[in-house]
Amino acid sequence: MTRPPRTFTYLFDPLCGWCYGAAPALHRLAAMPDITIALLPTGLFADGASRPMTDAFADYAWSNDKRIETLTGQPFTDAYRDTVLGDRMRRFDSGPATLALAAVASTEPRREMGALSTLQAARYVDGRDITAPAVLAAILADHGFGAASALVAAPTDALKAFNADRILRARTLMQAVGAQGVPTLVRHTPEGPQRLDSGLLFAGPERISEALATG
Repeated sequence: MTRPPRTFTYLFDPLCGWCYGAAPALHRLAAMPDITIALLPTGLFADGASRPMTDAFADYAWSNDKRIETLTGQPFTDAYRDTVLGDRMRRFDSGPATLALAAVASTEPRREMGALSTLQAARYVDGRDITAPAVLAAILADHGFGAASALVAAPTDALKAFNADRILRARTLMQAVGAQGVPTLVRHTPEGPQRLDSGLLFAGPERISEALATG
């Protein structure tokens, strides 16, 4: 018997280390044939919610990131520590990367999850600065997101409005399901949106498939 389609929304921030740690489980879920996942960024670390990259914050981030690496196997490299966490000139600001993903969502929506993974790897593995629009545009161009790259290089008012609407929808959904942070996975049901246990995202890719097998 064919299982009816199941729809989820993934709430995240592109500078969230735990969201990067959740990537294997998220991709495992997305590969299931009856499942559709929409991505919505919450703007958790964007623009006015950004902060300076101080020594204390960099040390805290690195300690937390290594915990995530131990738990999930997702790598956080010395290049990331030295180049990204070591930069005191740029702020910890997810606004540019959030806008870059909006550019992908507006031009090639089916590839947004892949674009998110590309940006995460660029930061945490390659040590590239994804708070810089020029770097983001180059990364997208190098990975075949030409239209999105052009938008990042010269953002339009329409893109900015689309980005703001995505963040608003994400925050509205967070409130509706009582989510306190990201990553958060929400399942949409006839009874309304339901927040899943975030622990499923860190219990191994197979665990989330098992948990939803009878859901």
